[in-house]
Amino acid sequence: MNEMQLKFLSRSENEVFARNVVAAFALPLSPTLAELSDVKTAVSEAVTNCIVHGYRGGEGWITLSCRTEDTCLHIEISDSGRGIADLEKALQPFYTSLPEEERSGMGFTIMQTFMSDFSVTSEAGRGTTVRMSKTFGARAAEDAR
Repeated sequence: MNEMQLKFLSRSENEVFARNVVAAFALPLSPTLAELSDVKTAVSEAVTNCIVHGYRGGEGWITLSCRTEDTCLHIEISDSGRGIADLEKALQPFYTSLPEEERSGMGFTIMQTFMSDFSVTSEAGRGTTVRMSKTFGARAAEDAR
Protein backbone atom coordinates (compact mmCIF):
# COMPACT_ATOMS: atom_id res chain seq x y z
CA MET A 1 0.00 0.00 0.00
CA ASN A 2 1.13 3.52 -0.79
CA GLU A 3 -0.50 6.91 -0.20
CA MET A 4 -0.04 10.52 -1.21
CA GLN A 5 -1.82 13.82 -0.78
CA LEU A 6 -1.43 17.01 -2.76
CA LYS A 7 -3.00 20.43 -2.35
CA PHE A 8 -3.01 22.95 -5.21
CA LEU A 9 -4.81 26.11 -6.32
CA SER A 10 -7.86 25.92 -8.57
CA ARG A 11 -6.07 27.21 -11.65
CA SER A 12 -6.66 25.66 -15.06
CA GLU A 13 -2.96 24.87 -15.56
CA ASN A 14 -3.10 22.62 -12.49
CA GLU A 15 -5.55 20.24 -14.19
CA VAL A 16 -2.71 18.82 -16.35
CA PHE A 17 -0.44 18.73 -13.30
CA ALA A 18 -2.99 16.72 -11.29
CA ARG A 19 -3.64 14.15 -14.02
CA ASN A 20 0.10 13.60 -14.54
CA VAL A 21 0.81 13.25 -10.82
CA VAL A 22 -1.90 10.59 -10.52
CA ALA A 23 -0.63 8.77 -13.61
CA ALA A 24 2.91 8.71 -12.19
CA PHE A 25 1.61 7.51 -8.82
CA ALA A 26 -0.31 4.66 -10.52
CA LEU A 27 2.65 3.34 -12.54
CA PRO A 28 3.83 0.77 -9.95
CA LEU A 29 0.45 -0.98 -10.42
CA SER A 30 1.36 -1.68 -14.08
CA PRO A 31 -1.74 -0.23 -15.72
CA THR A 32 -2.26 -0.61 -19.45
CA LEU A 33 -2.13 2.56 -21.54
CA ALA A 34 -5.92 2.40 -21.87
CA GLU A 35 -6.38 2.10 -18.09
CA LEU A 36 -3.97 4.97 -17.49
CA SER A 37 -5.82 7.08 -20.05
CA ASP A 38 -9.13 6.34 -18.27
CA VAL A 39 -7.69 7.47 -14.93
CA LYS A 40 -6.16 10.63 -16.40
CA THR A 41 -9.44 11.55 -18.07
CA ALA A 42 -11.46 10.99 -14.88
CA VAL A 43 -9.00 13.08 -12.82
CA SER A 44 -9.15 15.85 -15.44
CA GLU A 45 -12.94 15.91 -15.24
CA ALA A 46 -12.96 16.01 -11.44
CA VAL A 47 -10.37 18.79 -11.19
CA THR A 48 -12.05 20.79 -13.95
CA ASN A 49 -15.35 20.54 -12.05
CA CYS A 50 -13.66 21.99 -8.96
CA ILE A 51 -12.23 24.86 -10.98
CA VAL A 52 -15.27 25.67 -13.14
CA HIS A 53 -18.16 24.84 -10.81
CA GLY A 54 -16.71 24.76 -7.30
CA TYR A 55 -14.94 28.08 -7.43
CA ARG A 56 -16.58 29.67 -10.52
CA GLY A 57 -13.78 31.95 -11.58
CA GLY A 58 -12.56 32.50 -8.05
CA GLU A 59 -9.62 30.72 -6.52
CA GLY A 60 -9.47 28.12 -3.80
CA TRP A 61 -7.71 24.93 -2.81
CA ILE A 62 -8.20 21.52 -4.37
CA THR A 63 -7.04 18.49 -2.41
CA LEU A 64 -6.03 15.32 -4.24
CA SER A 65 -5.41 12.11 -2.33
CA CYS A 66 -4.42 8.74 -3.78
CA ARG A 67 -3.95 5.33 -2.23
CA THR A 68 -2.94 2.05 -3.81
CA GLU A 69 -4.17 -1.29 -2.54
CA ASP A 70 -3.22 -4.48 -4.38
CA THR A 71 -4.17 -3.73 -8.01
CA CYS A 72 -6.51 -0.85 -7.14
CA LEU A 73 -5.94 2.90 -7.21
CA HIS A 74 -8.23 4.96 -4.96
CA ILE A 75 -8.55 8.68 -5.70
CA GLU A 76 -10.27 11.45 -3.75
CA ILE A 77 -10.55 14.99 -5.14
CA SER A 78 -12.22 17.71 -3.09
CA ASP A 79 -12.81 21.43 -2.99
CA SER A 80 -14.27 23.82 -0.43
CA GLY A 81 -16.26 25.75 -3.01
CA ARG A 82 -19.91 26.35 -3.76
CA GLY A 83 -21.04 22.76 -3.43
CA ILE A 84 -23.88 21.23 -5.41
CA ALA A 85 -27.41 22.23 -4.46
CA ASP A 86 -29.10 19.28 -6.24
CA LEU A 87 -26.67 16.38 -6.48
CA GLU A 88 -29.21 13.97 -7.97
CA LYS A 89 -29.82 16.39 -10.84
CA ALA A 90 -26.08 17.09 -11.28
CA LEU A 91 -25.40 13.37 -11.70
CA GLN A 92 -27.74 13.15 -14.70
CA PRO A 93 -26.00 12.96 -18.10
CA PHE A 94 -25.99 16.25 -20.03
CA TYR A 95 -26.98 18.34 -17.00
CA THR A 96 -24.88 21.47 -16.54
CA SER A 97 -25.30 24.38 -14.19
CA LEU A 98 -23.52 26.58 -16.74
CA PRO A 99 -25.30 26.09 -20.10
CA GLU A 100 -24.25 29.58 -21.21
CA GLU A 101 -20.64 28.34 -21.23
CA GLU A 102 -21.55 25.46 -23.54
CA ARG A 103 -20.56 22.78 -21.04
CA SER A 104 -21.44 19.21 -22.05
CA GLY A 105 -22.73 18.11 -18.65
CA MET A 106 -20.91 14.78 -19.02
CA GLY A 107 -18.17 15.13 -16.37
CA PHE A 108 -19.69 12.88 -13.72
CA THR A 109 -20.86 10.40 -16.38
CA ILE A 110 -17.32 10.18 -17.79
CA MET A 111 -15.85 9.63 -14.32
CA GLN A 112 -18.40 6.93 -13.57
CA THR A 113 -17.85 5.19 -16.93
CA PHE A 114 -14.05 5.23 -16.90
CA MET A 115 -13.54 4.15 -13.30
CA SER A 116 -14.35 0.90 -11.47
CA ASP A 117 -16.08 2.71 -8.61
CA PHE A 118 -17.37 6.27 -8.26
CA SER A 119 -19.21 8.39 -5.69
CA VAL A 120 -19.68 12.07 -4.98
CA THR A 121 -20.74 13.94 -1.86
CA SER A 122 -21.49 17.63 -1.70
CA GLU A 123 -22.95 20.25 0.55
CA ALA A 124 -24.11 23.61 -0.78
CA GLY A 125 -21.72 26.32 0.35
CA ARG A 126 -19.20 23.84 1.78
CA GLY A 127 -17.73 21.96 -1.16
CA THR A 128 -17.68 18.71 -3.07
CA THR A 129 -15.71 15.47 -2.82
CA VAL A 130 -15.37 12.92 -5.61
CA ARG A 131 -14.15 9.43 -4.72
CA MET A 132 -13.25 7.00 -7.45
CA SER A 133 -11.28 3.81 -7.82
CA LYS A 134 -9.78 1.92 -10.71
CA THR A 135 -8.83 -1.75 -10.51
CA PHE A 136 -6.08 -2.47 -12.99
CA GLY A 137 -6.10 -5.72 -14.90
CA ALA A 138 -9.84 -6.17 -14.26
CA ARG A 139 -10.65 -6.80 -17.94
CA ALA A 140 -7.81 -9.28 -18.31
CA ALA A 141 -9.01 -11.16 -15.24
CA GLU A 142 -12.58 -11.24 -16.57
CA ASP A 143 -11.43 -12.39 -20.02
CA ALA A 144 -9.41 -15.22 -18.47
CA ARG A 145 -12.51 -16.78 -16.87
